[in-house]
Amino acid sequence: MAEYKPKNILVTGAAGFIASHVANRLIRNYPQYKIVVLDKLDYCSNLNNLRPSQSSPNFKFIKGNIESADLVNFILLTESIDTIMHFAAQTHVDNSFGNSFEFTKNNIYGTHVLLEACKVTGQQIKRFIHVSTDEVYGETDEDALVGNHEASQLLPTNPYSATKAGAEMLVMAYGRSYGLPVITTRGNNVYGPNQFPEKMIPKFILLAMRGESLPIHGDGSNVRSYLYCEDVAEAFETILHKGEVGHVYNIGTDKERTVLDVAKDICRLFSLEADQAIKFVENRPFNDQRYFLDHQKLKNLGWSERTTWVEGLKKTMEWYLSNPDWWGDVSGALLPHPRMLMMPGSERNASDVGILAASHVENKSSHKGMVIPVPKTNPTNQKPLLKFLIYGRTGWIGGLLGKLCEKQEIPFEYGKGRLQERSQVLADIQSVRPTHVLNAAGVTGRPNVDWCESHKPETILTNVVGTLTLADVCREHGLLMVNFATGCIFEYDDAHPLGSGIGFKEEDKPNFIGSFYSKTKAMVEELLNEYDNVCTLRVRMPISSDLSNPRNFITKIAKYDKVVNIPNSMTILDELLPISIEMAKRNLRGIWNFTNPGVVSHNEILEMYKKNINPNFKWVNFTLDEQAKVIVAPRSNNEMDASKLKNEFPELLSIKESLVKYVFEPNKKSFTA
Repeated sequence: MAEYKPKNILVTGAAGFIASHVANRLIRNYPQYKIVVLDKLDYCSNLNNLRPSQSSPNFKFIKGNIESADLVNFILLTESIDTIMHFAAQTHVDNSFGNSFEFTKNNIYGTHVLLEACKVTGQQIKRFIHVSTDEVYGETDEDALVGNHEASQLLPTNPYSATKAGAEMLVMAYGRSYGLPVITTRGNNVYGPNQFPEKMIPKFILLAMRGESLPIHGDGSNVRSYLYCEDVAEAFETILHKGEVGHVYNIGTDKERTVLDVAKDICRLFSLEADQAIKFVENRPFNDQRYFLDHQKLKNLGWSERTTWVEGLKKTMEWYLSNPDWWGDVSGALLPHPRMLMMPGSERNASDVGILAASHVENKSSHKGMVIPVPKTNPTNQKPLLKFLIYGRTGWIGGLLGKLCEKQEIPFEYGKGRLQERSQVLADIQSVRPTHVLNAAGVTGRPNVDWCESHKPETILTNVVGTLTLADVCREHGLLMVNFATGCIFEYDDAHPLGSGIGFKEEDKPNFIGSFYSKTKAMVEELLNEYDNVCTLRVRMPISSDLSNPRNFITKIAKYDKVVNIPNSMTILDELLPISIEMAKRNLRGIWNFTNPGVVSHNEILEMYKKNINPNFKWVNFTLDEQAKVIVAPRSNNEMDASKLKNEFPELLSIKESLVKYVFEPNKKSFTA
């Protein structure tokens, strides 16, 4: 069979790990081929990965999303593409458990867009190489002596592999129905230079470089096969030229290793004691025990693995030692169970496409052959590692978040738009281009929640409509929204009695409807459950070290003529707001009781106040019934279970310890001198 000779190749996802090695290899070895690379520059993409090719005359980079049909059609036609090598995909299994819809959109819908564009061009496309994964076969029996072959049944077990299997079905259908010349590959794990450290081998190497422990999911007995990146790039070169249309090719190795063995080998490279360096952590859901491939079909085309495990691992270690800052701040990726944010590199609409199609200009300030939609946001078209868009500038928490960002040198901007105005929120996001959105805006009352009782439309507009609008726009743009909510949606009841130590959990349904403010917050929290891009933080009776702030719970009750004396869960902002920023970095989602563990009563706080701040301070208690006569709306009193937050942040102090450390000790001298 004659070898296939392409002319103009489109490589999708080419700023990612495997595709960049393939693109660089083809550009280097075949100067007669024009290589057009398309990438949206997601969190695990990096233009530096294409640095070896950026001065080559047969290289062109276009920033864009495969989900944009207009852009894909435009590229195929204007670049006379005859070959597509489709690598672009969300690939990290851990992410797929928390953001499965993004995997469906990228892996299935994105592939469908490409296929449809190929169909529209008629006979222009001569090869469509679809890159899949060995995980579509599902788990291999532990005692199996023969690996899965290309005709084996597809039995995916996690959202990631399910979307890859779904994409394969589309590819196969377009091959059969429209005669599209498709080839599919299914590969083992790949490792080597440039790999984003959410994957195990680069993660373990970077952790070892930092002197930190190596976290292993479960007991480490899971078996995997690993191929060095340059061997895999050679495999794709072989399949491109010799692969037969309509066929599937496994890219694999006979050599298998347990996760524990890999960790031990990395420990040996760094002269670490494995027993001390390795720690075992909670297993991830559906962690398949083994993937094993039969790759004889590819070997028959003339390909074979060249790089030994020892040699490849050593090369990889040396590269990371020489390039420790290649990916910038990767602390979120180095966690045992990372949830990296999946940020689109361009908007999913035709506006950017139109700019590209109309201008088609080369970026004069960058490398030759790089085509990027204008106007561009920065000289490298790289998204910042972190950039926060914060709502609630004039609020207490919003203001403190800005100060924390300044202290941590995190770029941020405050939102200018009104949350209930969708067009204004869109303008903010398009202008700021954030990596995360922090929402501390909301109506809490002026001076307290009683105000909401007589201003219900305004309260609904901000607390419900505005919050949902922001969440929806963020979801459209692949953005995580950290939403500062309230725990004042619960009240002590028979299942959670006062003084029992039984707190309300994240999954409990709100039971307090005494105030309209609380009603709106409970309502929006339930509706936000439909959004998988939201991290809801339930704040309660916030306290800070700034005792001059009138919104501080301590400042409030110290000025009351009378106070009730009921134990409550509370939030020490000095300790917990930095944790909220860390939660954003970790891309944590879902509902969190954002309080310090335990409860503290009004009298206990005022006793501390008297002891540390004002020894002459006096106060009087009154009952809930007496309190009800002087307030418009009842107040929520409850204990919240903070064990979920404590498990994620073991250093979190109990409410009383935190009060002492963050509030009363720092103020003691200045107030008693």
